[in-house]
Amino acid sequence: MEQKNDFASQMAEYFTRQLFDDSYDVYSAGPEHDIMDCEMISSMYDSGEDIRRQVSKDFKDRDFLREDEDYDFVVYMDRPTFDEWSGRTPWKGRQILAEVRQRSDFEATDDLELFHEYVRSMNEVRDWVKENLADPERLKSMVVA
Repeated sequence: MEQKNDFASQMAEYFTRQLFDDSYDVYSAGPEHDIMDCEMISSMYDSGEDIRRQVSKDFKDRDFLREDEDYDFVVYMDRPTFDEWSGRTPWKGRQILAEVRQRSDFEATDDLELFHEYVRSMNEVRDWVKENLADPERLKSMVVA
């Protein structure tokens, strides 16, 4: 989960489906609906990852989210969204904060540097998913609320 559901949580949903499709039923969403980050889509595609079918979702988007609001885990991808929404989302579940880089952390001064910033974020999210979702017990140990 992230505020606009257009960046890190989308990557986390994508990589969870790629790496652990048989293990997790995963959805990303946020309090606000926005379009997907086009630079992220392009950078991932150039890196061999096709996230073009992902859709930004807000909390009320029943076309892409399941009806049941009881989840095992709700993972927040940034501190501000966690601070504002932890315990208040429509979804019930153990709350995890997985702080990863956000666009506001980027320091690019040209297009090539921007591409590398996106790839760095993509790798960070993929590594987080790979490392932490491989073992459900590890996820349980990360619960903060």
